[in-house]
Amino acid sequence: MPTPDRPLRKLGFLTIGLFDPADPAAGHRSTLEIIELGERLGFDSAWLRHRHLQYGISSPVAVMAAASQRTSKIELGTAVTPLGWENPLRLAEDLATVDLLSGGRINPGVSVGVPMHYDTVKHELYPDSADTEDFSYARVDRFARLVAGGKVREFSGKQGVVEEFSNRVEPHSAGLRERIWYGAASLKSATWAGENGFNLLTSSVVFPGPDEEPDFAAVQQRQIRAFRGAAEASGSSTARVSQGLVVIPTDSASSAQREKYQRYVDERTPRTSAPQGPQRMMFARDLIGSSDQIAEQLYAHQGFQEVDEVAFALPFSFEHEDYVQILTDIAGTLGPALGWAPTE
Repeated sequence: MPTPDRPLRKLGFLTIGLFDPADPAAGHRSTLEIIELGERLGFDSAWLRHRHLQYGISSPVAVMAAASQRTSKIELGTAVTPLGWENPLRLAEDLATVDLLSGGRINPGVSVGVPMHYDTVKHELYPDSADTEDFSYARVDRFARLVAGGKVREFSGKQGVVEEFSNRVEPHSAGLRERIWYGAASLKSATWAGENGFNLLTSSVVFPGPDEEPDFAAVQQRQIRAFRGAAEASGSSTARVSQGLVVIPTDSASSAQREKYQRYVDERTPRTSAPQGPQRMMFARDLIGSSDQIAEQLYAHQGFQEVDEVAFALPFSFEHEDYVQILTDIAGTLGPALGWAPTE
C-alpha cells in the first residue's frame, strides 16, 4: 500500500477525449497534445476511455497508434474497451500492430457484457447474430488466447508463388498478453480476473454484493484483495492493480477554474450518497482541493491502500487548458506528495 514511507510506484491518467461534433478533429488533436504533455511531465501511462456513438474516443486503437509516433516512453492503454462491440480476432490484430509500432507500450484494458443500449444498435452491430452473440467471459478468453499467439486454424504455409499464411494472429507481439487488464467492478469479476491471469483495473464505480455495507472504499478494498488472492492461488506473482479515481488538484488553478471545478464536483456528489439502481451501483466521490488535501484523503482510502499504481481520471467536460493545469499539478505536486517520482 502507498504510505508516506512507501511511495506510489506508477502514476497515470485517464481521459475521455471529448470533442465538439462540429469540429471533431480539434478534440482528437487536443487528446494527442495532452498525451504528449503527460510524457513531458513524466507520467508513466496515459489511458483512453472507449465511447461508441458519443462525443468521445470511439477508436482508441487509432489514437494510440498516432500517440505512439509522437511519444517514446509513456505507456498507452484503454480503460476500457467493451468487447461486446469488438471482433476479438480483429482487435487482437490491431492491438499487436500498434504495440509493435509503440515499442511494446500498449496496455489493453477490456470488459465484457451486453453493449450499452444494445436494443438500439444491435441491428447494425450484429444484424445476423444479435440474439446469439456471446458477451460472457468467454469473449475475453478468446481475445487473450489470440493475443498470446494461440492457433486460429490448422491451415498455414505457402500457397502459390508469393502468398504465405499463418495459423495465428499476425503480427504477433510478444509480451502483449501479460499487459491485458480487466476492468472489474464486482467481487465476481475481480476474482475471475485474478484466476485467469489478467491485471485488474479498478475505477470510481463498484457493485457491492447483496450483503455488503454500501461503503465504496471498503467494497473496493475487498475486491482488490479477492483479486490478489485468486491471482496468487492460480500461480501468478506479477498481477498488477491500478486504481482510477477522479482527482482535481487546485494548487495552480485560477479562481475561475476553482469555481468551475467545484460546481462540477457538487453536481456529481449526490449520486455518491447511496447505491443506485437494481445492481446497487456505487460511485466514488471526486477528490478536489490542494494536492496535500487530496493526498491525505487518498492515504485514508481503503482502496488506495491496496495499490501502488494509479490512473487518475480526468473530468469529462473540461477545457484543454484545464487538463493542462490538472496534469501539471498531479505530476508536479500530488504525485510527489504520494512519494512518486518520474522514471529517469
